[in-house]
Amino acid sequence: MATVDLSQFHQTFFDESLEGLDVMEDALLALEHGAQAHGVQDPGAGDPELVNAIFRAAHSIKGGAATFGFGDVAAFTHVLESLLDEVRGGRRAADAEIIELLLQSVDCMRGMLARSRNGGAVADAASEALRGRFVAMLGKPARAPAAAVAQKQLPVDGWRIHFRPHPNLLRSGNDPLRMFRELAQHGTLIVKQVQLLQQPPAAFAELDPTAAMLGWELELHGDNIQRSHVDAVFDWVEGDCDLEIELLHDRRATAQAAAPAAQDAGTHDAGSIRVAITKVDALINMVGELVITQSMLGDIGENFSISRLKQLREGLAQLDRTTRELQDSVMRIRMLPIAAVFNRFPRMVRDLEHRLGKRVRLELHGESTEVDKTVLEKIGDPLVHLVRNAIDHGLEKPGERVAAGKPEVGVLRLEARHEGGNVVVEVVDDGGGLRRGPIIQKAIERGLVSPGQELGDEEVAELIFQAGFSTNGEATDLSGRGVGMDVVRRNVSDLGGSVRVRSREGHGSAFTIVLPLTLAIIEGLVTELGGERYIVPLVSIVESLQLKAQDVRHVGGGGELFHFRNDWLPLMRLRDVFGCANAVTGVEQGIVIVVEAGGRRGGLLVDSLIGQQQTVIKSLEAHYRRVEGISGATIASDGSVALIVDVDGVVRASARRRAA
Repeated sequence: MATVDLSQFHQTFFDESLEGLDVMEDALLALEHGAQAHGVQDPGAGDPELVNAIFRAAHSIKGGAATFGFGDVAAFTHVLESLLDEVRGGRRAADAEIIELLLQSVDCMRGMLARSRNGGAVADAASEALRGRFVAMLGKPARAPAAAVAQKQLPVDGWRIHFRPHPNLLRSGNDPLRMFRELAQHGTLIVKQVQLLQQPPAAFAELDPTAAMLGWELELHGDNIQRSHVDAVFDWVEGDCDLEIELLHDRRATAQAAAPAAQDAGTHDAGSIRVAITKVDALINMVGELVITQSMLGDIGENFSISRLKQLREGLAQLDRTTRELQDSVMRIRMLPIAAVFNRFPRMVRDLEHRLGKRVRLELHGESTEVDKTVLEKIGDPLVHLVRNAIDHGLEKPGERVAAGKPEVGVLRLEARHEGGNVVVEVVDDGGGLRRGPIIQKAIERGLVSPGQELGDEEVAELIFQAGFSTNGEATDLSGRGVGMDVVRRNVSDLGGSVRVRSREGHGSAFTIVLPLTLAIIEGLVTELGGERYIVPLVSIVESLQLKAQDVRHVGGGGELFHFRNDWLPLMRLRDVFGCANAVTGVEQGIVIVVEAGGRRGGLLVDSLIGQQQTVIKSLEAHYRRVEGISGATIASDGSVALIVDVDGVVRASARRRAA
């Protein structure tokens, strides 16, 4: 009989297990919050369905781990499931200690799954210590560890197994032969003895085929077979059999200490996306339309005459429409709800409020907002910085809030929404806001501003994005090292987005991140500069205008300012930034594009505007090298290369030159 290669299902197991851990974590947090809201000591008493959800998730992970041969995960989850069964049955209260341990077990299993995926040692000292605490709580003596840490593992010859099924074992759907085949995958299985557990009836017709009547004594031989692998095989029949497992022969007396060979951890997750069937159907329909159009154009090409010119134009127009719809369908496949990022924050907020002695109510809005998968993967770290800062710096402790006339529970709101071709993510808190005094004092100490210099709210807010800027006098593992907000701005800028901050001292802060929906295709304004084409992303453009010479003022150091809506903005000549010799020099001869990036506005002087188009971004760094002020390149309709302007990079470079 042909064997099935179960490794092909490993990725699905990991994905589903991680989803199960998310379910467990959400349900545990809901239990804890329910207890706090109603002032009860037993969180699980209010909603038994939450406990059932946690149990089902753990049971599914255990079953999958046992099926696919991840014995350490199955052994750990088995003990966890036993504890959950007591909670579910009302024999143990889901108190604060239990919830804390279960949350730790979720973190522990995430680590075990990650190590299983990479082929490394799965169990470690932390997982074994946590497993031991669960065993102690269950009132059972701790067994030998499911798997020792790799550096401490000692070789054994094998295991002797006494397996005596109860009569009803077969009725539960378990098959001893299947378990024996699974054991044989770990080594050489020898049947030493078969025992008749009960006398069969005298008449054959009275024989019950669903009753287990045989017992076995087995020996499993092999090098360094872990006990957890043997335990995992019999996890499903616990309570339906008598089972004894003992070591065949211990070679520890003769074992020599040797460092284990380093394992190749080069197996990386290629990544995967779950796609709704409606999106796949739309894609198939578009491909069908494309095939029809291609067939029509092929027929016109083979039998072309001037009388069919109208048909050719109609066919090309249809091809354009179908291609654009196909592009939209493909891009929608890459779109995932931002809930995948938001869901990590309830646990983080809960841990931080306990650690800092604060009370926080987290509000999530717009979790169904869809974002490109690449954006989704890279927006997580900036949001983590913002949430940590909001709790650590922004929200006050309960006593301070009450003294300020606020509720003792602070509010932290995360919201996502679509605006035009962008996605906007806001992190808002009702804490103390940015403290102007300490921020300005620190800026003076670092030479960023002069004593007595008048600064507006926006200018004060910009100071916190300077590298190494921190008002904390003492560095902790949460803050004080000045490596937070500058990292947020840099990471968001790398995504082609921007960060803005609004704050009122004593009333809270709001950080707004604006990002493109996708990093693969952007809407851009095609410009000409010295005979070359440059594309400016629409997300950064405020408007474009033509200036007269009298609209420009020269300032010290060679800088230029132009008048725009009751304000004076810096003028940046792209010909100087990119060294274009043939570009126009007079402002009245060119076009100024007003752009905004990194909270700053300015004007880009170009020769002319050609039009707006969708642009497929290609990495310039991968094919050439990194160029300041250029974020990528694309192929124009005539086959030439057009460069995509990194507006934030140009604005920052211009600001550095003005400061110098």
